Amino acid sequence: MAKIATREAYGETLAQLAQGDDHILVLDADLSGSTKTAMVKKVRPNQHFNMGIAEANMMSVAAGMAAQGNVVFASSFAMFATGRAYEQIRNSIAYPNLNVKICASHAGITVGEDGASHQTIEDISLMRGIPNMVVMVPADAYAAREAIQCAYVHKGPCYVRLGRSAVETIYEKDQVPFTLGKGNVLRKGKHVAVVACGIMVHEALAAYDRLKQEGIEITVVDLHTIKPIDVELLAELSNTHDAIITVEEHSVIGGLGSAVSEVLSQHAPCRQVMMGVPDCFGESGTPDALLKKFGLCAEDIVQRVREQLGK
Repeated sequence: MAKIATREAYGETLAQLAQGDDHILVLDADLSGSTKTAMVKKVRPNQHFNMGIAEANMMSVAAGMAAQGNVVFASSFAMFATGRAYEQIRNSIAYPNLNVKICASHAGITVGEDGASHQTIEDISLMRGIPNMVVMVPADAYAAREAIQCAYVHKGPCYVRLGRSAVETIYEKDQVPFTLGKGNVLRKGKHVAVVACGIMVHEALAAYDRLKQEGIEITVVDLHTIKPIDVELLAELSNTHDAIITVEEHSVIGGLGSAVSEVLSQHAPCRQVMMGVPDCFGESGTPDALLKKFGLCAEDIVQRVREQLGK
């Protein structure tokens, strides 16, 4: 499998879209090399704007551009895109339901050595709480490509969460079943369903392979859209499995696990285990070391599954 960062796929896809649509405008907060919007600048320099290290202003400008009928993509690191500019996103973009796509890279703890100041583990919670906002967390580069195309077509604000590190591809190129608000069942098993998003889908699949060697087959779901969420699929999983385990590279407060819990409590209650970053900040370390520290590796998922099965 190829190893490609989701932010890389974002830059490539956006550059292709921009070449076919003069109304696509791209804003970046002086991080175009890292967010990969520099790819747009290379092919469509008149459609790319470096707004400097002023994220709140960037979102306000994005709102103004979108109000003139443009499709605006605004990018920075996830910590700054969602944290520094929250009020502008809420009041200037989402409230008037403008066509701005916030595509934020370097999300989660796998930013690594940059440490807690750059490791946003609250962004999904912040963005999904805003009315009119769509929230997507693609698992690999090919899914990221589909997410960006989906955001481009969707009328209204979107938040797309992208990672720093290169990750192995899960899907086949140009064969990704990506429908807004619908999760993908990647492995079909019984008793326990593992519902993951982003990089955690890789760990869930690795856990599946290890458990299968023990004669245990679990269901693995890529819930790439956190909002709107796939209520029908989650209700089905709840009715056909003894437990659901959610796994996310995000705080256990307000993210994927919370979103799933909200659905289950209203539509199909069942036992749920939430795996994610506890109520604490991240810290400096390699991505692998941090995933291990916070119990987000495949072996941790395996252990949680065994616990639910009484093994």
